[in-house]
Amino acid sequence: MQLVIRPGIAIPLDEVELRASHSAGPGGQHVNTSDTRVEARFNVAQSPSLPDDVRAMLLHRLAGRLSKDGVLRVVAQEHRSQWRNREAAIARLVGLLQASLVERRPRRPTRRNAAASAARLEAKARRGTLKRQRNVPDNE
Repeated sequence: MQLVIRPGIAIPLDEVELRASHSAGPGGQHVNTSDTRVEARFNVAQSPSLPDDVRAMLLHRLAGRLSKDGVLRVVAQEHRSQWRNREAAIARLVGLLQASLVERRPRRPTRRNAAASAARLEAKARRGTLKRQRNVPDNE
């Protein structure tokens, strides 16, 4: 099975390491015996299925979420079954990778229009007048 990140880029499920462990929260009588929490780990830095430019972009954009070895870790424990948590972890991993590869539109700086500038200067003048009127007049 392959995880499709975007057209032309897919990751084999073999490259994603899935681990199950005890989950916090509800679970009923079998809470101490079942491992329902799932952790999905994907090595972005060493993945052979990623092109070099895509790998560089992911390493840059996901820098805050990656370990020092370049491993992206996602955890799911909101469901009571390991299977549903496994699906949630994989979906979250794919969503994170897809969101990181979205081309961002460059910001175009805008200018304040003339009416806004005039209104700002007029408000400043009004405020200055008000402050001047608060002073005690000099009686010489």
